[in-house]
Amino acid sequence: MSYAIYHPTVARLTYRGLLGRRRAAILFALPALLLVLCVAVRMLTGADDDTARTVLGGFAVATMVPLIGVIAGTGAIGPEIDDGSVVYLLSKPVPRPTVIVTKLLVAIGVSVTFSALPTLMAGFLLNGNSQNLAVAYALAAAVASVAYSAVFLLLGTVTRHAVIAGLVYALVWESLLGGLISGARTLSVKEWALAVAERTAADGAVSAQVGLPLAVTLLVVVPAAATWYAARRLRALTVAGEE
Repeated sequence: MSYAIYHPTVARLTYRGLLGRRRAAILFALPALLLVLCVAVRMLTGADDDTARTVLGGFAVATMVPLIGVIAGTGAIGPEIDDGSVVYLLSKPVPRPTVIVTKLLVAIGVSVTFSALPTLMAGFLLNGNSQNLAVAYALAAAVASVAYSAVFLLLGTVTRHAVIAGLVYALVWESLLGGLISGARTLSVKEWALAVAERTAADGAVSAQVGLPLAVTLLVVVPAAATWYAARRLRALTVAGEE
């Protein structure tokens, strides 16, 4: 049985939920902080490639992007499951894979808008895209946004503590353990994204701990698998009157 993968009403409701007052404040605050930081750094140090790498890699890609991914991914469905309002959505004649894919596309759109675009602007502010760093890190932010959105959307369907689980992954697994245990880097969305940035930037300008072929494979397989399993989890939810 065929069905559309995108449902405008579901998308509109998801956007409304994600861009509500509290979430919108955080979504706007993180890019604003990045841009203010970049203006201050540029005024104090001038255009410097090493500083640009530190800010774009250390703050934008390593911290801002996963935090926005947590907000967008878990916020796309988690609150509806937590408060039980998801049953009203599931009672409508909308295939559940369509619900998941629509919510994922909304989460990706929000995440890319609030992470990749500010990262690109930050790169131009810091060093005018010298060594193609602004474009490279913005692309890394974009591909990471896709993976984070899918993984954190899945978390929203499997646990009521999706935000905490997402923060543990982003801040403990990637930032802490990823710096101490080499094997942890293979399962790091950040490292997959940096592999794309490494290929995009000038030779030697960006360093990644995962090879590009493996990174691209994981950037495709992981979001696809997470989306498939999230749809399966949603199918497991029943509404009153369903057989």
